[in-house]
Amino acid sequence: MDKILEATKLIKESENLVVITGAGASTESGIPDFRSNVVPAKSRKKYDYPSEVLLSHSFFMNNTETFYDYYMNNMIYRDAKPNECHKSLAEMEKYCNILAVITQNIDGLHQEAGSSDVIELHGTTKRYYCMKCREEFSLDDIFEINRPVPECNKCGGIIKPDVVLYEEPLNEKDLTKAMNLTMRADVLLVVGTSLLVYPAAGLLNYYREDKLIIVNIGTTPFDSRARLVINDSAGKVMRTIADGLKS
Repeated sequence: MDKILEATKLIKESENLVVITGAGASTESGIPDFRSNVVPAKSRKKYDYPSEVLLSHSFFMNNTETFYDYYMNNMIYRDAKPNECHKSLAEMEKYCNILAVITQNIDGLHQEAGSSDVIELHGTTKRYYCMKCREEFSLDDIFEINRPVPECNKCGGIIKPDVVLYEEPLNEKDLTKAMNLTMRADVLLVVGTSLLVYPAAGLLNYYREDKLIIVNIGTTPFDSRARLVINDSAGKVMRTIADGLKS
């Protein structure tokens, strides 16, 4: 049986589907996978630091202006729109019980596409907060403030992106929810991730069944455990699955 057809059958018959997505779910929206790419030459010359340093907690605290300069120019994609992967996952809620979409992405495109329960393990570029008074801000607010280091208009505190930086732990509540839902899943669908980044990749160790489906361009350390491995683009595969669920 064709792998995508078999995946569609497993998903259609599932009672509790959990989806885990990574950068490959958003690359077709024009958002690069920064973890798999070195800093471009022009950025290297400008910043002289690897992205793991530029996006770390300590660098944010000690070099806030440089952090924001890099962050706003390399992590923000205001014009990005949901692609076929995001749209298909949202449509699939009409035809199967998706407990949650657990994503490592910070772009907010799953919600924009219409997915109703999204767990953003690494936070989102859409939200910001004052480190002093905890006032919340949107990305549009940050652009309106238009300063090298955005400051709170209520208390003057420094505003921080609500994303998990290197050296920071994941939100414990979100991680616990993701673990519990993964344990409940009878089918686990993994889309667009190399499964190399922990603790997100560790969620697969909580999956108790034998219907793991991995959709990714490259190989992953969990391929040998999967029922199905589909090495193709996320948008193409998920659109085919979504259309198959309708029939």
